[in-house]
Order: sequence, then structure tokens, then C-alpha cells
Amino acid sequence: MSEYKEINGNVGEWSEIYTLLKLLGEGKVYAGDQNLEKIKNLVYPIVMIIRSEKEGVFDYKVINADIVIQTSEGEELLRLPASKFLTEAEALLKAINEKPAGARSFPVARTQAFMDKIYCSSLKASSSDKTDIHIVLHDQRTKINNDMGFSIKSQLGGDSTLLNASGATNFVYRIDGCSFDDEEILRINSIDTRTKIIDRIGAIERKGGRLVFDKVDNDTFRRNLDMIDLGLGATIAQLLIEQFNTGSRMFDELTEALAQSNPLGFDEADAVEVYTFKLKKLLTSAALGMMPSKKWSGKYDANGGYLVVKKDGEILCYHFYDQNRFEDFLFKNAYLERGKTRRHGYASLYRGEDGNVYFKLNLQIRLK
Repeated sequence: MSEYKEINGNVGEWSEIYTLLKLLGEGKVYAGDQNLEKIKNLVYPIVMIIRSEKEGVFDYKVINADIVIQTSEGEELLRLPASKFLTEAEALLKAINEKPAGARSFPVARTQAFMDKIYCSSLKASSSDKTDIHIVLHDQRTKINNDMGFSIKSQLGGDSTLLNASGATNFVYRIDGCSFDDEEILRINSIDTRTKIIDRIGAIERKGGRLVFDKVDNDTFRRNLDMIDLGLGATIAQLLIEQFNTGSRMFDELTEALAQSNPLGFDEADAVEVYTFKLKKLLTSAALGMMPSKKWSGKYDANGGYLVVKKDGEILCYHFYDQNRFEDFLFKNAYLERGKTRRHGYASLYRGEDGNVYFKLNLQIRLK
């Protein structure tokens, strides 16, 4: 292997290595339900994990009680007991849980030494898509082995991000019902209370103003949302407002309020079901392939689904083959994260070139 250089990683990056070691050590992964509980009668045996490193592609095969590491051409490089991988996974979990207070990035010397031994030189998969790990699973129902890409979400370092806030995730609202001079705009934008966003919206409404959805600010994100569902932009725009109207941030709770405001005008009897369907498609697309600022083909990168590393180190599989269960998990656990008002022009009034006054809210989604 290459000359020794200490690796520093954050909790999410070390969680990817923990997932590799843990899955190889156990040789299987259980499915999870929407409440992050193991489904005891639904288990996927692991045939092999495939990793791409700078030195080449390596296959980690589960053969009886051993892990056999091979090149992609089939040359055997190393054979170790699976129990060794489980021991190293437990040591890494302990190191993650005992990381230095406040440290965003930290080394784990023992794990790095083992990684060097098993031809694993990098912490994190490429960030160009949503796939963190490639696993060949045996589906006991179909009796078929499938090479699937999974995204890893770790709870070890707090809630994970499903869709990151950026300038691309701004939703623009036109202020109707009143006019503002420059001094009033400055006064509202200077509100800096603990509940500044709610208070700024309240100041707009007290003057008789209404936030009317105008557009998704970024052309690429608007195009991606239209690909998923033509009504999705207006749906999300109202969802962002409902978090301030209701005080809730959970998707499943906000959908009830969304159905009441009903921005797309569906039949009242069907509204909750229809908006739930639309939001599940958004969450699934964001989870498995769609990125706001990158033109999306509609194909899923993480075509296997999600692996969730729980706080106790248990790993649960949300397989895309069980699409309903996967979507239920996302919908039950997704919530809106409020961004910082100092970034992306978020929650500030401004005057457009057309003379109208506008306001931006920003979309960021996390999983609890």
C-alpha cells in the first residue's frame, strides 16, 4: 500500500467504513420498518461488497465464515475470518462514540491500520451521486443475487441530510396586497429575534401583504421538480409556508395542513392522499438520485435504497424493492430544516426589476 498518511474523517465518513466492516462481519442485513425497527423475518444475506479504490476495484466476498478479498479479475489477495471484521466494527463504533468533544474530523488509528490491511484506502465514496456502497444481496424471495447501490445515512452524528440547502433551493414569493417602500423593507429585514422568520412574515401580513408563490428560483431545480411532478413546485412552496403557520416541521404532519390550504385545488376528500403521494415522490427522488443544481435524468443512482446506521450501531436496510416501505420510512422521518437567514438570500424582502417586492424561503430536508 502507499506511504502512511493519517486519515481524518467526520462521523458520516467513518460511518461508511463502519457499515462496510459491520455488514461483512454479520454477513446479512435486516430490513427496517417506518419506525426504524428491525423486521425480524425479512433479512438479506450479503454475497459480496464491491469497493472502488484508487488502486483498483476490490471484491469482498462472504464465503462461509470467511471474507475473501479479490481483485475484480478474481485474484485472491487476502482471506480473514468474518468475526475479525465484526470486532473491528465494534472498535470503530466505540471510537466514533468517544470522539473528542467538538471535533468535526478525527483519526481512528486502529481502524486505519485495518483498512490498510484489507485494501481499503479511502473513507468516502465519490460524492458525484447518491451511492455510498455497492452490495450484492441475495433476495430469498426471488432467489436472485442483485448488485445494488445504497446510500448510507448515519444517526451516529445527529440527523442526516436528505436534501441540502443552497442557493438552488430557494422558492420565491411575490408580496401581494400591499406596497413597501425601501425603508419598510430595511426595517423588516432587520428583524433579528429568535423567531425572526415568523416575525418577518408576521410583519408582512400585518401590513396586509400575502406571500404568493412566484417560482422556483433555480432553473435546473425547477426542471427537476417538473420532471417528478408538474405541481411539485407549488406544493413545496405551500409546505414551506405551513411550517410557520403550524409550528410543525414533520412532513407527515405538514401534509394535513397542506391538504387544508390545497394549493392545487384537489377534491377535499382526496387531498391528503394526493399530497402525500407527491411528497413521497419528492423524498424518494432526493434520496436516490436527484440533486437540485444538477440536471437529473430521472434515474436512481442509489438503486438499492438506504442503509440506516442507528445510534446503537444496528444497521437497517430500506430496499427499494420494498418501495412502499421505503417511501413510508422517508415520509415518517423527514422534516424541514430552517436555514440560516444570512445565507442564500433566505427570508429577506427585496425589490425585483419589475418593481414588485419578493421574499425567499429555502428548502432543506433532514431525516430524524
